[in-house]
Formats: sequence, C-alpha cells, structure tokens
Amino acid sequence: MKTTYLEYFMEVARTGSFTEAAENLYITQPALSRIIKSLEDELSTPLFVRSRKKLILTDAGHVLFKHAHIIVKQVDLLKTELGNLLTPKKGHIRIGLPTITNSFFFSELLASFHHEYPDVTFQLEEDGSKLIEEKIIDNRLDIGVIVLPDDHNQLDYFSFINETLKLVVPSSHPLVKKEEITLDELKKEKFIMFNQDFELRNLILTACLETGFQPNIISETSQLDFIEEMVASNLGITLLPESTCAELTSHLHTITITNPTIEWNLALIWKKDAYLPQIAKEFIRFAKSKLTNLNENSST
Repeated sequence: MKTTYLEYFMEVARTGSFTEAAENLYITQPALSRIIKSLEDELSTPLFVRSRKKLILTDAGHVLFKHAHIIVKQVDLLKTELGNLLTPKKGHIRIGLPTITNSFFFSELLASFHHEYPDVTFQLEEDGSKLIEEKIIDNRLDIGVIVLPDDHNQLDYFSFINETLKLVVPSSHPLVKKEEITLDELKKEKFIMFNQDFELRNLILTACLETGFQPNIISETSQLDFIEEMVASNLGITLLPESTCAELTSHLHTITITNPTIEWNLALIWKKDAYLPQIAKEFIRFAKSKLTNLNENSST
C-alpha cells in the first residue's frame, strides 16, 4: 500500500468528489478512480458509497481514514529523521524565548551558531514561560528558554542562570534612599506585573503570600518595555531579575530585596523522550558549551 495512494484517498474523502480531488492533486479523474479502486481491491472492501451528489465514506473508509493520517505522518517523520542524519548541517530550529531574557546575549548565541551552520534557519517566538513550555510539550517548538517549573517531568533541561529578583522603582520614589528592603515593606505598594503567561508573576505572588500579604496589582502586561514605562511614570513598582535590571534606563532605580530573596532560575528545555532533529541536538550541545563558558567567566 503506497502512502501516496493514502494521501489521494484522504483528499477524496475530504472533498467528497473525485473531480475536485483530482484537480487539487493535479492528476486526471480516471487515474484517481483507478487508484481508489486498487485500494478497495487490496482491502477487499468498498471505501466510498458513490452517489450523484457526494461521495460518502463507508465504515471501512472511516477506519482507513483514521489510520491513513497516522501512517502518512509517521512516514513523513521517518523521511525527516533520515534526511537530518544525511544532512546534519542543514535544517530549521524552532526556539521559544521569554520576553525578559537578555536579548543581546541570545542574538550573539544565534549569530555564533549561524556562523558555523550557515544553512540553518530559525523560527523565534517570544512568550511567557508557561506558553513556551506548552508549545514544547505539544511539539510546536523544538527548544525553549523558561523559568524552570517545579513539575518538569516531561522536560529535559539545562539550567544556566540562577539569580535573584530586585525591586524596581522610579528615581523619584521615597525608597530610592534604601540599599536593601524586605518584601514585607512593599505590602502597601502598587505592583505592575507580567501577565499570567509568565512564571515570574507566580514567583512574586507566591513570595508575597508567604510573607503575609496579597500584592495590589494595578496593571499586567506581556511587554517589558511597557512595564518600564509605567514604573518610570510613577504608576507603581515592579520586581525584575538582576540581569534585566542591568539594562534598565537611568530613570529607574533598583534595590536589593531581602527576607525573603526571590530566586529566578532560567533553563534551556526540550521535550523528554521525543524526537529532535539532528541540528536541534547540535544547537543544544552548542548552547550548553557557550552558556557554561558564560557562567565560568562571570564567576571569575
């Protein structure tokens, strides 16, 4: 049974017409009819109820249609895997990056990789950690960078950043005179947060609740630039990772938070026990090496 014949069968089933399916497949109607007849002979059962108005799948046709999708997809996957083995320096990598990471560093990482593998293309998607994790699990992305959740049983990962969150206030705020502040001292402040797609929001909420207060969130967004602008306009305060704070404008002031400190851990992730293109595996190896060197240099 040829997979091409299964694809032709699925198109006939989808359109309900030999004429329309033949036009879509760029073959003649008699040729398409012969292909479907050969499938029916091979399976010893009719696949369609033929009427003047529209072709209707028989019970056997429904069964074949269900399995044909799986068979064709698996054959395509087989061809892709074999092709990647034969041409490991070519391919397409789908990567999810959180909005609040150091964009310059990841641009440098991609540029370095592209220099060694010029035939590789990238699909980059900026999102919150939760959405990136979902897309990895659903096979809509190959690799992602996220705040690693407590439950990561479906993921393989490589942790590469471990830092703390800092308080960010406008330069006119009364707290700018302080070098350190406890989280409890912020219970009367107005918070500007990332939205629910970001694990950073959960980290802050959990820390506040454990300290004994519910933060007064006056605005939520998915855009770091918008958060910066709102804080600079004295609409509220926010908490951001140390590395992100280093890139803020001079109109903002950062303060160390103690009791408790809130940790922010970033990890490179990919789906556990799932097929990854060879070039994606090579990117993971390459990124691990670069990220390890970055951590070693920053600690010296």
